[in-house]
Amino acid sequence: MLQPFPDAEKYTFKEAFVKRYSALTDWNTYKKYTLSFLRKSIRVNTLKISVEECAKRLQKDWKLEPVLWCPEGFYIEHKEGRLDVGNTIEHALGYYYVQEAASMIPPVVLQPQPGDLVLDMAAAPGSKTSQMAQYMQNKGLIVANDVKGDRLASLGINLQRIGATNTMSTLMQGQHFTKTGILFDKILLDAPCSGTGTIRKSPKTITMWNPDMITRISKLQHKLIMAAWQCLKPGGTMVYSTCSTEPEENEGTATFLLEHAPDAKIEDIDIPINRTNTITEFEGQKYHPDTRHCLRLWPQDNDTEGFFIAKIRKEG
Repeated sequence: MLQPFPDAEKYTFKEAFVKRYSALTDWNTYKKYTLSFLRKSIRVNTLKISVEECAKRLQKDWKLEPVLWCPEGFYIEHKEGRLDVGNTIEHALGYYYVQEAASMIPPVVLQPQPGDLVLDMAAAPGSKTSQMAQYMQNKGLIVANDVKGDRLASLGINLQRIGATNTMSTLMQGQHFTKTGILFDKILLDAPCSGTGTIRKSPKTITMWNPDMITRISKLQHKLIMAAWQCLKPGGTMVYSTCSTEPEENEGTATFLLEHAPDAKIEDIDIPINRTNTITEFEGQKYHPDTRHCLRLWPQDNDTEGFFIAKIRKEG
């Protein structure tokens, strides 16, 4: 059941935002979900404990509901109303990671395997990095990069807590990876974005939003996705994702790659989830028809954050 913000009426969306999103989705439904609290969710860390054993330990005090698209994921609610999901023995031991349900999708789609060489180009604070480490069973290597040193500190703490031993951290702008000459089996580019899909946990995004920000960020995303593509082995897979609902950052960035990389092929994403059609055209900009294979999620689709995921294979 949706729990609206108690002070939801105080949030005023900019006129340009309302006009824009009224053209993209059902505004009233979108607004209702966007101004409601997110359900808390966790992902069991199978590097340390089985899903069954962790659930058994938690079910004494917590109600668990499976996240359909992630076998290790659960929505979690305390039986007596506690909200401190991160203040448990199980969390301290690294038995689970507190992670938004939609955020679990990119690693599920990328499917890194034991022995793979993986690049996580914008890794901090580490939710998806740690998820990939458990899928790889700590075999192979994840290069976990971020552009800010203070963010790498939280990344390191999280990876240590969950017991990830197949990761190494780097500090650089993602587009500079092309200079290394390293080619990766799989790449996750969970790109820096406007965060318009995260208003439910960060309402300040409402006041920060402006069209110039979207233009500036999408240009950075274009640089990052092209750099990631150069670092991907032929036959490899890249997942591009954002927690944004802006077409320019999602279908627009995927289109940019397809127009500049003839060997890029977007693949279908087959997971049990409610989905909305991708945006084919907006404000005079037509997007590549193959972006229809991408996954666009509005908050109202599954009662999650807004999210976008593209699975792209490099032919050859």
